[in-house]
Amino acid sequence: MTATRFLVRGRVQGVRFRIATRDEALRLGLRGHARNLADGSVEVLAAGEEVAIAALQRWLQHGPPLARVDEVVRCETEAVVADGFSTG
Repeated sequence: MTATRFLVRGRVQGVRFRIATRDEALRLGLRGHARNLADGSVEVLAAGEEVAIAALQRWLQHGPPLARVDEVVRCETEAVVADGFSTG
């Protein structure tokens, strides 16, 4: 199992980005969270199989229809991730 942190920048707050990310992550069998950050970006922490994390990364490049993703930064992490996928 791998854990990865993504920072997603662009128009990603106020466009249902976190909810759509949760739905996509759960569809892929991942657990973790999507959180708004004070600088206007979204932090996504995902844990699961590498193939599923790679699929989520591809999805994050565009996000939901109202989003405009300018940048996705990936950082490997050893964070402990709880069950499920939260949006906080």
